[in-house]
Amino acid sequence: MRIGAGAVAAGAAAKITLLEPAALWASATQLQPSDTVRFASIGTGVRGCELLKASLRVPGVECVGVCDLWEGRLTAGQEAVKKTVATTRNYKEILDRKDVDAVIVAVTDHQHRRVVVDACAAGKDVYCEKPLSHTVDDGFAMIAAAQKNNRILQVGSQRVSSILYEKARQIYASGALGEVCNIDAYWDRNSASGAWVYPIPPGVNEQNLDWTSFLNGAPSIPYDPNRFFRWRCFTDYGEGLAGDLFVHLISGIQFITGANAVATRAQSTGGLFRWKDGRQFPDLIETYYDYPGFRVSVRCNLNNDGGEFIGFYGTKGTLLIKNATLTFIPQNTLPEMEGYSTVGWPAVLRKQYEAQWETDHPLPAPFVSKVVDEVETFVPPPGYSDVVDHQANFFNAVRSRKPCVENEVFGNNAAIACHLANYAYFNKKIANWDAAAKKITG
Repeated sequence: MRIGAGAVAAGAAAKITLLEPAALWASATQLQPSDTVRFASIGTGVRGCELLKASLRVPGVECVGVCDLWEGRLTAGQEAVKKTVATTRNYKEILDRKDVDAVIVAVTDHQHRRVVVDACAAGKDVYCEKPLSHTVDDGFAMIAAAQKNNRILQVGSQRVSSILYEKARQIYASGALGEVCNIDAYWDRNSASGAWVYPIPPGVNEQNLDWTSFLNGAPSIPYDPNRFFRWRCFTDYGEGLAGDLFVHLISGIQFITGANAVATRAQSTGGLFRWKDGRQFPDLIETYYDYPGFRVSVRCNLNNDGGEFIGFYGTKGTLLIKNATLTFIPQNTLPEMEGYSTVGWPAVLRKQYEAQWETDHPLPAPFVSKVVDEVETFVPPPGYSDVVDHQANFFNAVRSRKPCVENEVFGNNAAIACHLANYAYFNKKIANWDAAAKKITG
């Protein structure tokens, strides 16, 4: 009796490969002082300081200023770059400076449009944190500003610059997965910090925090430090789980598949089950997207530490990204003799079918045990940072004037996916994307 293809495939071994960092930071010639990109950070909260620290590992760049609405963060920003730089609570003072080539925009989502549009008009290139926009209209206004002023605009979903995701993109593009019709993704956390319940710094008050400027573009309400430090919880300033975590997963899917487009529709479910602290966004949201060619399900849950995951399921193989590990699992696509439905056949017909099947499907010559590819696993080297790589990509684009991958159009497409998810959740209806009208309908 012939050995079944399933039995052969089961013997496939796993191969582990340590990925090499891409040569993103090197130049054809040694960087000269005149090539230095001088930048300032508008926003030096958690993310702003992370980006400032990452910039210290990128050659040819220099931070010359920091801006934030709370004075304590001005100190934190200087500590992040390990030197004294100019500070201000008014971002327009940064934009007026002739020695600033580019800015990092790490402010609340509802302020992105105003700061990015002003920065582009002032001739500054922009690294804007994700999601690009707080509303659909905001995103298209920022696209227009960047393109009108010929500015480099990169959005800050760092997975787009990850060597792990680049390897996934190569595998996907090779056709090794076959036809991919289903993609699943999730990013789950289980901590107060993961749910944005950040502590309020001692001594913060309206004298050292510019509450009026924080509310610019949002409804006017009395001073509330919870809204300033935990802004992702509130619809006036952020996009909740969709804007914080969905956008990373969607950006990664766009990059790996090459499908730089907006989903045609979205359906969401979820709820607020645990973190009932006055927030307006759910602590669990799951959205199903229709993309041309495949379907995507994305989930974020603040009540279980499931980590970060994207799975691509194809007719020839499965590609899994779990935290910092990429695994390719080939599917057994060898033809197999039907053995289930023929149980109900008379024996003579069954034997006739089996004989004919073996005639029509001869064994490979010469027959070897390895008839399918082996499982492959890829990991980045110790200490690797895709945040550093993403910053390097941005500053290299500023220097070369060549477009970056996660430009304003790419970032806007990912942000619209977040808006679709929230629209569907809050309105309890299917969210449709009207590309011609550039709006969500439902």
